[in-house]
Parts: sequence; C-alpha cells; structure tokens
Amino acid sequence: FGAGVLEILPDGFGFLRSPDYSYLPGPDDIYVSPSQIRRFTLRTGDLVSGQIRPPKESERYFALLKVEAVNHESPEDSINRTLFDNLTPYYPTERIKLEYDPTDFSTRVMELICPVGKGQRGMIVAAPRTGKTMLLQSIAKAIKKNHREIHLIILLIDERPEEVTDWKRQVSTAEIISSTFDEPPQRHCQVAEMVIDRAKRLVESKRDVVILLDSITRLARAYNAIIPTSGKVLSGGLDSNALQKPKRFFGAARNIENGGSITILATALVDTGSRMDDVIFEEFKGTGNMELHLDRKLVEKRIFPTIDINASGTRKEELLVEKDGLNKMWILRKVLNPLSTVESMEFLLGKLTGTKTNKDFLDLMNT
Repeated sequence: FGAGVLEILPDGFGFLRSPDYSYLPGPDDIYVSPSQIRRFTLRTGDLVSGQIRPPKESERYFALLKVEAVNHESPEDSINRTLFDNLTPYYPTERIKLEYDPTDFSTRVMELICPVGKGQRGMIVAAPRTGKTMLLQSIAKAIKKNHREIHLIILLIDERPEEVTDWKRQVSTAEIISSTFDEPPQRHCQVAEMVIDRAKRLVESKRDVVILLDSITRLARAYNAIIPTSGKVLSGGLDSNALQKPKRFFGAARNIENGGSITILATALVDTGSRMDDVIFEEFKGTGNMELHLDRKLVEKRIFPTIDINASGTRKEELLVEKDGLNKMWILRKVLNPLSTVESMEFLLGKLTGTKTNKDFLDLMNT
C-alpha cells in the first residue's frame, strides 16, 4: 500500500512524491500510468493512495496497481469536481485569528493594524534582518493553535539549511516544504509549483489552505534564472517574462464563494543592495490585498515587532472586522499617524503590555 502527491510529467505519466522529502524526485516514488490518470482525471497535486506492486526486471520504480482514494475521498468523486480556475473568487470575509499568546506582540499588532482573512493575498515587505522569519513563525503558531481546520503549508525557497531545521522544530505539525540555497533554481520552481497545485486540489475539496512563503523575491529570481531569454530585460537584469509564473503563484490566493480558500502570506525583500530585488517588489506591489512593512529603524532601536504601522494595512478590512472594532482601529490609526515609526510602535507596545488581549485593549480605548 502506498500514497503520495501526484506530479504529472510532460510525457503523460506521473509519480507519487512524498511531502516529507519536499516533493523531491527519488527512488521510492511510485509510478502512475497515463491510463489511470485519464480514467480518474487526476491532476498534479492530488493526494493519491492505493495498492502498489514491486518493480519488474526492467523497471526502476514501484507501480500503482489500483487507485483507492484521491484526496481522502473515493476516486469516483474526483471525476466530477469543479476545476480551480472555474471557481468564483471573492474578497476575504472570514477572519483568521492571529492572537494566541498575550506576550507575542507581533501577531497582536497585526490583528490591530492589518487583519488577515481566509483568502488573503498578503505581502510582508522586509529589509534583511528585520525579524521576518520570527514573524512568520508567530503567524504559523497562531494558525496551528486557533484554526485546526486550516491546512498550513510553509514553503521555504532559497533558505539556509539551519533555518529549515529551526522551522521544523518550532512548527512541527505543519507541512514544511523547503528548497535550500544550494539547490539549483529548477528545483526551487518545481517545489513551488507542486505546492500551489497541492493547495488548488485541497481548495477544490472545499478546504482552507494557508501558505507562508519565504520569500517571493527568491522565487522570482529562480524563475528568472531558468526561463529562456525573451530579449526584453527590465532594469536590474530581470527578464520581462520571468515574473509571469511567480505572479500566477501569488495570484492563486483567493477566497472561493461557496467554500474553500487559499491564503498566501509571502515575504518580499527590499533594501538588499540588489536592483533586481527592488524591481521584483515594485512589480508585485499592488497585486496583494494586504501589506505589512517591517522597518529597519526599529531594529536599530531593538524594538520588536518591527512593524511600520502607517505603511501597513488591509484592503476591504470592513468585511473582516465588526463595526465596533473597526471604528476603534480607525481611531487608533488617527492617534498613531502623526507619530514617527519608532514612537508609534513604542506607544502601542506600551499600551498592549498592560492588557492580556486585544479586546481588553480596545475596551480601554473607550475610557
């Protein structure tokens, strides 16, 4: 008996890859024949399980004998499901509660400044060493604690190997898919495509998925390295076609009208000294419906979280927050607006330290 996530190759057949090995092609993969793929209309990203047989003399891989389940449902059900591209996207309407620990201020500030809903396409804009990994880990822990129904995928592209290990220890129950910086760019792209296909298949089964991507800049760089040159080069050495696939990845985040959503929170690097990174950020600016900016000045003062309150925000936040809370959030912004980045964060942290929950803090604002 075997199971895995299907990757269909250009030749028509496919292999079941294991998420434990970050969908890396390996000798333990299970071969799926084109006839099985056609019969059950299987697509890349489907979780397929069934009976397998050992390889014959000339074969190298185990083969799938019988498809018994597709995405934990019977294979017959998978034939009639609606394609992801035909589902209707809408603004996020159901909020993801990020507050999980009174002492974790980063998620508490996020709740007040830029609430996140199911189906949010969020961008975390960060200079190097502004604590973006810590912020993502806090978000991951909050989702794991408050929302058991959400399928959490953490996608680490071009990261340091020790960081991947740290993620696995901090958030052990999430699906952590990584491609470290010593891997070739083709591998980064293959991993990202497998992850987004996996998420799309889950949404077709009306599941909620959250993908935390670190970072979209590195993903765009990987695509820039592998695509054939079009001859049109933007400043910084970025090919004009290179961003099409990362934009498709980022654009897959959406809330589906009658069930299911993909939420993507991706980090974008700025101020790295590379012109290309700035161009990638400029191209992605405005495609998301939530932005969170992390500021260097706060790091130098050793103030954490390093969120730039005035630059961050969510579009259509009135759909996520009830009216009373929304008015208080707007009043809070009015108070913080004239202050500098450092002053506003210090002011807000001072107030949050005295309260256990954000609700207590907002109730205090009345008095």
